[in-house]
Amino acid sequence: MPATSQADKARAFRALHERSQAFLILNPWNLGTARILERLGFEALATTSSGFAFSRAQRDYAVGRDAALAHCREIVAATCLPVSADLENGFGDDAETVAETVRQAAAAGLAGCSIEDSTSRPDAPIYNFDLAVERVQAAAAVVAGLPFPFTLTARAENYLHGRPDLADTIRRLQAFQEAGANVLYAPGLSTRDEISAVVRAVDRPVNVLMRFRECSLDLTELSALGVKRVSIGSGLARVAFGAFLRAATKLRNDGTFNLAAGAPSVREIESFFDE
Repeated sequence: MPATSQADKARAFRALHERSQAFLILNPWNLGTARILERLGFEALATTSSGFAFSRAQRDYAVGRDAALAHCREIVAATCLPVSADLENGFGDDAETVAETVRQAAAAGLAGCSIEDSTSRPDAPIYNFDLAVERVQAAAAVVAGLPFPFTLTARAENYLHGRPDLADTIRRLQAFQEAGANVLYAPGLSTRDEISAVVRAVDRPVNVLMRFRECSLDLTELSALGVKRVSIGSGLARVAFGAFLRAATKLRNDGTFNLAAGAPSVREIESFFDE
């Protein structure tokens, strides 16, 4: 694998957001899936907190900062592609913890990361507005002091937590922009009108999450709306777990072994790891 500096990866990642055509950033959950996605020709990768948690037999948000950043370092080492990290809420409520998380993320070799305004607490899932902005400001201050263009993505999580408030979501994204975020992201938007409204309301690249059950728009259509980056989060991990569950359940219930249809051979998988 040719050596590529962190600064080179960071500049390449930032440049992807400046193109007219949206790019697709996929989410590996281990070293093998990272290498496969690179060999398939994708231009950048992002970690998935839930996909990684599932691979460790844990719930999403149950993985701590040390384990998450160790995982990031492994993914970075496995590929020449720029890697952005899903760092949940920064692993703490206060702005100082978020800043330290972003500092450690940059030291892990990443080209970027995302910080969300979700608390992970069911009773109060979204940080109040002022604290949410303060947390992004703290993260952006760390990024501003780095010697390379680390890309900070700020996430407004209303739609993922039963709060489909487009006006508040836009207000938060606009404030995150002013606080210094480089990319803005409101996971859970699903309609053309919602996505278009967000893109028009901000002056930073917008990432859109496309969940497989809601994919009525394709990459070309999203580009036409002004979207710059499209991710699928834990989608690939859940597809893989779904295939595993269906096969294992069939073996358990039927005792039959005709499960190979569509499965790659051992050699086909190994070919992705050949140097």
